[in-house]
Amino acid sequence: MNPSQHAEGAAADAEGIREVPVGHRRTGVLVAVAAVTLLLDVLSKVVAVAVLEGHPPMKLLGGALYLVVYRNSGAAFSMATGLTWLLSLIALGVVVVIVRLAPRLRSAPWAFGLGLVLGGALGNLVDRLLRAPGPLRGHVVDFLSLLAPDGSVWPVFNLADSAIVCGGVVLVALAATGRDFDGTRGPRRPAKRVPERATE
Repeated sequence: MNPSQHAEGAAADAEGIREVPVGHRRTGVLVAVAAVTLLLDVLSKVVAVAVLEGHPPMKLLGGALYLVVYRNSGAAFSMATGLTWLLSLIALGVVVVIVRLAPRLRSAPWAFGLGLVLGGALGNLVDRLLRAPGPLRGHVVDFLSLLAPDGSVWPVFNLADSAIVCGGVVLVALAATGRDFDGTRGPRRPAKRVPERATE
C-alpha cells in the first residue's frame, strides 16, 4: 500500500462510516399494482355496462351482493355528488403526488398500497374524463351494492373505490407501525451508514 492509500485508509478508519442505499427502488411494484388495478377496473365497468345496464339487479350470494349499474357524479361510494370537476382535479393531484414520490420508494408494502390508490384513482379518473356528460364532468360507473340493490345499506361502489380504500388502509397501517416509504422504521433518517475499512 502506498502512502497516499494508507492515508486515505486511515481517514476512512477515523470516519468509520460511509453511505449506502437503504434498499432497492420499488417503482416496478407500484407500476405493476397500479396497472393491474386499472385494467381490472376498466374491464369490469365495460362488462357491467354491457350486461347490467337497463336490466334488473342481479342477486348474488343470497342477497349479500347485488350487481346493478349506477352513474355516480360524486366521489368514492357515491359521496360528494355534484362536485365532479373538483373531484377530477383532486384525483389528478393524487396521481401527480404518487408519481413524484415513486422514485424514492424503497418499501414494497408502501409501493403496493400506493399502487392500489394510484390504480383506483386512475380508474375513476378515466370515467370522469371520457364518460358523459363530458371531460372532468363524466359520471363514474358503480355496480356493486351490498345487502340491498339500491345502495340503501351501503353506497354502491366499484373496484376502483375498493382499491383506493384498501390501499389507504395499508398505508395507514404502515404509518402506524413506523414503516416509512423509504424502507426505514421510525423517524426518517439519513442514508444508512456502515463501517468501511481500508484494504491492503
